[in-house]
Amino acid sequence: MMTPDNTSSTMTAMLSEAREAPQVVARLLDSNAALCRDLGERLRASPPPFAVTCARGSSDNAATFVKYLLEIHSGLVTASVGPSVTSVYEARPRMRDALFLAVSQSGRSPDILNLAQAGRDDGALTVALVNDTTSPLASTCEVVLPLHAGPEKSVAATKSFIAALAAGFQLVAHWSQDKELLAALDTLPDVLAKAADTDWSAALSELSQANNLFVVGRGVGFAVAQEAALKLKETSGVHAEAMSAAELMHGPWTLAGDHFPILVLSQRDETLSGVNDLVTKLKEQGVPVVVAGAAEGPATVMLPSVDNVHPYLAPIAMIQSFYPLVNAIALTRGRNPDNPPRLRKVTETV
Repeated sequence: MMTPDNTSSTMTAMLSEAREAPQVVARLLDSNAALCRDLGERLRASPPPFAVTCARGSSDNAATFVKYLLEIHSGLVTASVGPSVTSVYEARPRMRDALFLAVSQSGRSPDILNLAQAGRDDGALTVALVNDTTSPLASTCEVVLPLHAGPEKSVAATKSFIAALAAGFQLVAHWSQDKELLAALDTLPDVLAKAADTDWSAALSELSQANNLFVVGRGVGFAVAQEAALKLKETSGVHAEAMSAAELMHGPWTLAGDHFPILVLSQRDETLSGVNDLVTKLKEQGVPVVVAGAAEGPATVMLPSVDNVHPYLAPIAMIQSFYPLVNAIALTRGRNPDNPPRLRKVTETV
């Protein structure tokens, strides 16, 4: 229970859908394995000179995760291209022979479709990570990796976001044929099941009272910091901003203080030492710090995490644990996370 008034026990559509993610990912990994093996073989035979990602909202956060995997693990320069380049400015960026990755839940936003068509017309290998396989995006792209999330009724994407992370991870693992990544991939559904049962209620009081906060991540974890910040905005009315642990020290941390806490999401990799130093410095300055993941230090609140997971899986596990918390934050602040003001499920931008 997260609060005495049982806000955490209110089974919103958002919370129900978030809890489906372990089963969604298990289905995705099984159903898409052959597709990813074939696509991986094709990419090894004709390595792309660079990659392009195209997405908006939560899907763009998932694309950030794939970008880090491709650049860190595969050494492939990956650019996030703004869809307005083609849809508004009518430019045609050169993408011949590139790997073009479009990520979308609905696959129906005109600007995403426009850039995907431009990529295919110019000779890029276009791949859609999309939940709706009957969508225009699925028809536009040459290869489709379904997200297998099923219907998602809550405006706030949860299981489809986690599925997009898993789909990107699966693609990189099969493309690289890295045995360690493939072994980690097999554990992901169980890791998510454990993460879904991990209680982050200790952070509820600190975060639900804040109107402004930073969510900090670094490296492969930055994407889920972006996602956590977005969910705090859209479901809870909290002005949350995602920051790199490195960028925070270049000025923005001066905003933090008693009523401006920082949520730190961390994984056990090469970024950990710097994140630990940041937590220590923040506490020395009297900033309330909530820490999740591998980081240590004198935090205001230390949240539990799933132990002994691959560093690339750790961010996926953390966002699974975060969704019940943000659901409770929204309810505590008197908001309905399923129907945020002025938002709708499918946003069609041009």
